[in-house]
Amino acid sequence: MKAQFAFAAVAVASFAFVPAALAEDPVASVNYKCADSKTIAAAYYADRVEIKLGNGRDLTLPQVEAASGIRYANADESVVFWSKGEGAFVTEGDPNKPTYADCVEEKK
Repeated sequence: MKAQFAFAAVAVASFAFVPAALAEDPVASVNYKCADSKTIAAAYYADRVEIKLGNGRDLTLPQVEAASGIRYANADESVVFWSKGEGAFVTEGDPNKPTYADCVEEKK
């Protein structure tokens, strides 16, 4: 009985560390400089992007269909992050008025 309990305790303890060991690394990380001295830091994953806007807001957006480039949006598409080549922009609300415009990848 003690041996079974000890084995179970070790098994449970080892599973507690699995998520950290399997933590996903970004495919790419890019910093963008935008118009009006705004910035975006983007961490690209296989199915989403995590962006940190220059005003301190952090957003995670799933990838959605795009005719060109890579597009990420929340469920109602009120927030969209779109990147293509070395450029990107963010719209919030009105899709025709980017809140982060003319963003260009900073070279490392």
